Amino acid sequence: MRRTQEQRSAETRRALLEATIRLLHSDGYFRLTTPAIAREAGISRGALNHHFASKEDLLISALEFQLRTVIVDMRAFAERTAHRADTSDLVVDYLWDLMAGGLYYVTLEYLPQLRHNPTFKGRMIPVVREFHQALDEVWTILAETEGIEPERARATLTLTMAMIRGMVAQTIVRDDEPYFRSLLDFWKAGLRVLLHQPVALDATRKAIEP
Repeated sequence: MRRTQEQRSAETRRALLEATIRLLHSDGYFRLTTPAIAREAGISRGALNHHFASKEDLLISALEFQLRTVIVDMRAFAERTAHRADTSDLVVDYLWDLMAGGLYYVTLEYLPQLRHNPTFKGRMIPVVREFHQALDEVWTILAETEGIEPERARATLTLTMAMIRGMVAQTIVRDDEPYFRSLLDFWKAGLRVLLHQPVALDATRKAIEP
């Protein structure tokens, strides 16, 4: 069956978005160029310019695409993990694989743009909020499965995300997978205790306030 023009256009656009993320991950923001993206996608520069008015437009669209793809996967993970006995371990492993698998390296490339480019920030903040809403769903599953207050689940997973971000950043200068796996195992063991350790709920709420 012949593809329609709309299908071909969607495939071209997707190829450009995926190529942008791959090159952002492998080459970094400052080495990212539209000619390189077109080559990586196997698409002409003219076709790229037809779909995206500027490098910034392409970059933001690619990041939105990446995060929304992750959001779909994260919600699927939350559904299939519900009511599992080892939920907290699964959550830690999932978040580590997600962030260390490329997501946070890409994030590190565009964080400076969020600080210094209001237009860039304005377009990215809504999808970043969607990402955190999906994380909330993971927290809810954890709270229900472990039988704990949602605030406690949110606080512990906020700490988990902060730890994982720091660990992923450290991998840039330390290539030592066994070391990082040992840290994750240590945290998972502690998390099983932390989730159920008596603590004042007010203190937990304060810990997650902005």
